[in-house]
Amino acid sequence: METMEQLYEKDKFTTITSATKTSWKPLIRQMFVCSGVTLNYFIYGLFFGAPTVLVPQIRRQANSTAAISTETMSWLLSGSCYGSFPWVLILPIIAERYGRKAPYIILWINTFVCVLLFYFSTTVTELLISGFLQGIFPAVSSTGAVMVLTEYTSPNYRGIFFTFKSATFFWGVWISNAIGTFYHWKNIGILVFICCIYNISILFWPESPFWLATNGRFEECAKCHRWLKGDDKDSEEELKQLIYSQKENLRRKQERQLNKQKHCAIKLYNSISDKGFYKPLIFCLLTTCLYNFSGKLACTGYSIDIFKTITLSESAAYQGMLVLDGVTVLGMYIGVFLNRFLKRRTLLLGSSSMGAMFLFILSTYLYLIYLKFVLENKYLTLFILTGFSIAISCGPMILCGCLTGEMTPVKCRSLFIAVFALLTNTVMGSILKIFPYLFIYFNSHGTFFFSAVTSSVFISILYKVLPETKNKTILEIEKCFTDKNNVSKEEVELIEQVCDKNKIMCPSVIHFE
Repeated sequence: METMEQLYEKDKFTTITSATKTSWKPLIRQMFVCSGVTLNYFIYGLFFGAPTVLVPQIRRQANSTAAISTETMSWLLSGSCYGSFPWVLILPIIAERYGRKAPYIILWINTFVCVLLFYFSTTVTELLISGFLQGIFPAVSSTGAVMVLTEYTSPNYRGIFFTFKSATFFWGVWISNAIGTFYHWKNIGILVFICCIYNISILFWPESPFWLATNGRFEECAKCHRWLKGDDKDSEEELKQLIYSQKENLRRKQERQLNKQKHCAIKLYNSISDKGFYKPLIFCLLTTCLYNFSGKLACTGYSIDIFKTITLSESAAYQGMLVLDGVTVLGMYIGVFLNRFLKRRTLLLGSSSMGAMFLFILSTYLYLIYLKFVLENKYLTLFILTGFSIAISCGPMILCGCLTGEMTPVKCRSLFIAVFALLTNTVMGSILKIFPYLFIYFNSHGTFFFSAVTSSVFISILYKVLPETKNKTILEIEKCFTDKNNVSKEEVELIEQVCDKNKIMCPSVIHFE
């Protein structure tokens, strides 16, 4: 029986027209690659949740709240966001030059350094340094993860992988908080170390078909693309479009190299001012702002302090924190389920609107308590917070990264991801940094009212401008921003001509096992 490689060598210039039956192998292979990405989100969740429980433990051991001040605690939570700034510039360059696996290998090495420093730390300064080194996690999440989850996965599965990795981050937060509630906080480091052992699987990933195509390695691109996504009709069409588009890009690149009169600053300006660049950047930033300004991530980081202002009991605060973390994870999986049936836009705007409604109700209720018009009922407060958590976790928390990955353009991909990652980590770090001071100066009712108003503003804007991206390839989504919603007949004919003239590179004739 001839193998597919032998068949390819024998019929090198013969078009293969027979359709291959759909197999479950591509899905398993995509899950294998995405498991490494998802596990790194889990590790980041463990690190992110650690300050929430280690700060009370250190204060209790020192018998003084001065052991870790509010200022220091805010740096422990936001330090990783600011520590990501150099990485968001370095990692896209590495991914562009050496491939998509390279940033994750660097992340794997860095994680060992972080966990050793975290576990063997004896001072708060060492924890701050470890937190700063953890900045590679949000950097990879905003850069490498976007590339891997969009380039390695099929459009039908892409949304599931994106939403599951977001839910996994909060699994990490929840388990980290549970460990810190019942055991010493350094046990979090042991679990991180165990996760690092599995992440050796990163070394066995194939290279991204998109990256191979951008470097003119079309035969390797076709082989990896079929290994990852199969060779059914939709996958073949996606591969065909990918190879054609990148051949055209390489041709234009060669033409530009012949004409070196343009200054690099002019090229940079032309890239950023292009509609296909700045429009998706604005939309991605709006979805990120909606998530961060809703206050959900900050509430997760400062949950014990928030519950102490409500219950006035430390043990009850820990219980409330774990309940709310569990509800958050449950809400995210509900969102994953709904994402299979609802459009991205409908789910995002609907759940965000419900979250904003709960924030308005909570801020009004807390303000009435502040004015002593009503008596405080901690169970009612917890119920409203639970409703808010479920609403936000169903939409923005799982769809923010999904929409960002889908709207990232093919053209100037590394530049786009670097700019977006820099902006989004600035927003996230700033919100985490100022959140405890909002509680100090505006009380709880003022803080939740601020989150409700800002969320409503972003919801209104996204309602008018956000496009639908579900079940579309990244090339189809890119055309939505460049006013090329349909491929012309002339372009189709040109594709066929290119394929006929270059059968060795045509997706319909390159076939591998």
